Amino acid sequence: MYKLNLTEAYCPAQADTPMRERTIEEMLREQVETHGDGLALREMLADGTVGREWTYAELLSDAERCGRALAARHPAGTRIAIMAGNCPEWIIVQLGAALAGLTIVTVNPSFTPREVHYVLEQSGSAAVYYQPHVRGSALRPIVDEGAAGLPAADYVIDIEDHADLFAGAGDGELRETIPHDICMIQYTSGTTGFPKGVLLHQHGLLQSNHDVFVRWNLAPGKQVLCPFPLFHTAGSAVCVLGALSHGATILLVTVFDPAAVVSGIAREKPEVIGGVSTMIFALIEAARATGTDVKCVETIVSGGAMVQPELNRAAQEIFGVPILIVYGQTETSPAITAAWPTDTGPDLTETIGQPCSHMEVAIRNPSDNSICAPNEQGEICMRGFNVMAGYNDNPQATAETIDADGWLHTGDLGSMDSRGYVKITGRVKEMIIRGGENLFPAEIEAALLEHPVIAEVAVVGVPDEKWGEIVAAFLRLAEGAQRPDDSELRSFIRARLSPQKTPAHWVWVKEFPLTGSGKIQKFAMAEAFAKGEYA
Repeated sequence: MYKLNLTEAYCPAQADTPMRERTIEEMLREQVETHGDGLALREMLADGTVGREWTYAELLSDAERCGRALAARHPAGTRIAIMAGNCPEWIIVQLGAALAGLTIVTVNPSFTPREVHYVLEQSGSAAVYYQPHVRGSALRPIVDEGAAGLPAADYVIDIEDHADLFAGAGDGELRETIPHDICMIQYTSGTTGFPKGVLLHQHGLLQSNHDVFVRWNLAPGKQVLCPFPLFHTAGSAVCVLGALSHGATILLVTVFDPAAVVSGIAREKPEVIGGVSTMIFALIEAARATGTDVKCVETIVSGGAMVQPELNRAAQEIFGVPILIVYGQTETSPAITAAWPTDTGPDLTETIGQPCSHMEVAIRNPSDNSICAPNEQGEICMRGFNVMAGYNDNPQATAETIDADGWLHTGDLGSMDSRGYVKITGRVKEMIIRGGENLFPAEIEAALLEHPVIAEVAVVGVPDEKWGEIVAAFLRLAEGAQRPDDSELRSFIRARLSPQKTPAHWVWVKEFPLTGSGKIQKFAMAEAFAKGEYA
């Protein structure tokens, strides 16, 4: 950990790793030179066994062949969409596109034709590279309908058909690229409206994810189990580029079946496993149910918010190690902060670690942009090499996110202590301003979840003539429980929080509107409430 004694909630950039501006091609060739016979990629099948494997030399060869085929079809700078589940071909197209000077546009394979059309049109994609079937669903009809009337309809290529994928490789030439070339566009989840295309460059993706694995002591030859979807930065950036930049082996989970993955972990013994908290919980439950020994794992990595203490205790019981959190967002390639392997106790469960290398992190007052005092709540902001180039064709949203001094405003509320450890406390746009007082939904939600019959809750601000905004709580009843009346809930929350934080509206729902990545769309609930749809 960094030894810091901060007097304000600002952590200057820590240069504990070398800063290297290089391309994906340069990184791959360096790895081939040093350990070309080492395993780069292994395919974990649906039953937990390993299928195909690639050494670094073989992976570079296939990436070059794919790159030449892509270069023969598409001019430099062309954007090509990839719509597939986790499969080795996804990674080969990702690397091949970088070698050909193209930009991949990642598409969630669960998207509807309407969502596919939006991404293809907004990104200006000239082609779609797709997997025929994902989780039992045929993608070609969805691709064809989504691409109808767009340039991408002219190039729809099955990535599992290698004759098709590599066609024309003999006619194409790899292109010279530079570290700041845009190589990937990922679309945000859309918790605040239409998804925005995030423009990511090679240097930001490589350096950021190399550095985070330096913190976690990744070494050549170690295996990194990747169940994260490749269409997210956690998969294609953290696990793929992070592992490859260290000469490690990607153990790619193609189908996330917890019991099968647990058997695969016991057999293949990966040193590092990744996953969102729900995945890790499922692996813990599967290992516990089958009595499988998975204590071969040295590091568990999870992305997102803070890790619950009970989940960390379970991880230590089953895997023998705690969960290390990495916090970030697509716009930052994605890492901003991360835990250290030496962290213990509350630092593991109540914080999101310290800032990653070569980036500044500050907590700023949302009202006047001033830097907060240690432990004072404000907006988490960062500045560094890994900030996106902007939102595709959306200068207004870019300017709203990156200020004139280059600080990216995450939209997350948090605090930083004098050691530089950061906590997340909510979302700026979710902050409720009631009569000039700032209220934070996360605090109210945590109190409501103490009630035994509440399974899930989302708190939002809704317009009010007198107060400007007031609190509305959307609740899901626990299975088999009896619904309490509003007066009981008011008494319950008043015993825990001050009057202004007590919800004025109580709305019971059977389910919450979610994004494709499972986040609650609070803006959609607020809009529906305003229209009287919850009356």
